[in-house]
Amino acid sequence: RYSVASSKDNYYVVVSRLVPYKRIDLIVRAFGLMPEKKLLVIGDGPELDNLKKMSSTNVEFLGRQQDGEVADYLSRAKALVFAANEDFGITPVEAQAAGTPVIAFGRGGALETVVDATRSAHGTGVFFNRQTPDTLSETIRLHEDTLANISPQDCLRNAQRFSAECFNERFVALRDRACAAWEDTRQKPGSFESAVFDD
Repeated sequence: RYSVASSKDNYYVVVSRLVPYKRIDLIVRAFGLMPEKKLLVIGDGPELDNLKKMSSTNVEFLGRQQDGEVADYLSRAKALVFAANEDFGITPVEAQAAGTPVIAFGRGGALETVVDATRSAHGTGVFFNRQTPDTLSETIRLHEDTLANISPQDCLRNAQRFSAECFNERFVALRDRACAAWEDTRQKPGSFESAVFDD
């Protein structure tokens, strides 16, 4: 359902359930330090009232949105801001599928789903290394030009690594290698595991 927009609008976006471990409070406070930058928060949850109380006028809460509207907001955003430490986290992948770079906390699954644009010519985002409003705001200010120069096509290509088609291809290839290795070990003694998993 994602497509790459022809141009970006002047806002950053959060798409999340508004619960404590997602650390939306950190993002809202960081944008309080950057009143010239606009943040849209998409999502609902028990933290909504608290987040509204701590937010500044440059933060807008849009509530829960339909999938198509979320995809549209993602595609037109300057960047998705992601502050949680999650095992995977699908939202950064969805943002990249919409051609949008990611500003992510540099822990957990984000390290596997986002390519650091400060270290790669084909990067898809930047990382901040401490979960504090100051660190996040400094990262956004420092890397705003870097984010603006990230290619939407690089974002899309990176997101495609996590597509169902790619998963199916890899799964079938692993299955075929496992079957071939099993046949080989039946013919001659050897290590089945190394034949399958060494790659």
